[in-house]
Amino acid sequence: MNTFEKNVKIKLTSTIRPIDGETENYEMWLNGSFIEKSGKAYLRYTEVHEDQTVKTTVKLGSEQALILRNGAVNMRLPFSRDHIENGHYETQMGTLPINTNTHSLIHEENSELNVISGKFKVQYDLIISGQPVGKYTLEIQYSEGQ
Repeated sequence: MNTFEKNVKIKLTSTIRPIDGETENYEMWLNGSFIEKSGKAYLRYTEVHEDQTVKTTVKLGSEQALILRNGAVNMRLPFSRDHIENGHYETQMGTLPINTNTHSLIHEENSELNVISGKFKVQYDLIISGQPVGKYTLEIQYSEGQ
C-alpha cells in the first residue's frame, strides 16, 4: 500500500451561473495536502466560513472525480464525464438528492523536478431535487512549497 502525502498551496476558483440571477465568482487560497494512495490522487483541505469549518477531500481524475465535504456542510458530489451522477447534500431539514451533469473534467499533474503541482477543473450542471439550479465551474490549482 503505497501512500505519500505532501503539503501544498491551493488556489480554488469557483464560478456559479444560476438559472436566474447574477453570476458569482469566488477565489480562495488554502493550505492543504496532496495524497497519493493506491495510484489515486487526492487533495484535502479545510475551509472556514464565518467560524464554520468544512473539511473537503477531492478525488482527482479526468474520467471520474469526487468531492466529499464534511463539517458545517455535508455533501457528496460525484463527477463522471458525459454521465449524470447521483450525490447528496445534507441540510438541517434532511438529505437532498443532487445530480451532477459533467460537461468537462480535467486533471493535469506535473511532477517535474519532484515538485508536486497540478490543475483540476470540472464544469457541470447542478440539479437539486430534480430542478436544475445552475452551471458551475470549479478550478483547483495546487503546488508544493514556496
